Amino acid sequence: MKGSRIRCRFLLSVLIVLVTIGFIQLAAAAEAVPGKAAPAKQTRVSDAEKAGYWFRKGALCATYGNDRAAIAYFNKALALNPGHRGAHFSKGVSYGQLGHYQKALDAIDKAIALEPGNGHFYYGRGRVQLLAGRKSQAMLDFRKAADLGDEDAQIYLGDIDAPSKIILD
Repeated sequence: MKGSRIRCRFLLSVLIVLVTIGFIQLAAAAEAVPGKAAPAKQTRVSDAEKAGYWFRKGALCATYGNDRAAIAYFNKALALNPGHRGAHFSKGVSYGQLGHYQKALDAIDKAIALEPGNGHFYYGRGRVQLLAGRKSQAMLDFRKAADLGDEDAQIYLGDIDAPSKIILD
């Protein structure tokens, strides 16, 4: 259930990006005057934009469960932009889904090194730690994520603490 929540967030992010791109294209088409040639524009695409394209493509593949293809696309994004935090993190999540836990942790660690204040990254690493059978390390990551404001971690920790609250009441 919680794994599907992460995938749903990725899907929602991808859909928002695609809708935004669609609106931008519609606005550009609306500005065009019929019968008048549009001014020549340079169509050079930056590496950051290309990396964003490959990242979004990877996120879409991961959303639909094609983690092998997703990893390939995340690697393309990282070749163009080695500092792309989302690509490192998402690559780690995909490796975790495939059972390659050390590769997953290495990739997520890179994302955390680039953005140590992102609670979502700690939550993702905690999930991989759980899958790898490292419960105590996972709990440390979940607590750090919750401290950083990650809602999923707060819910997860609340669910774990709920039975002890019942017993104590």
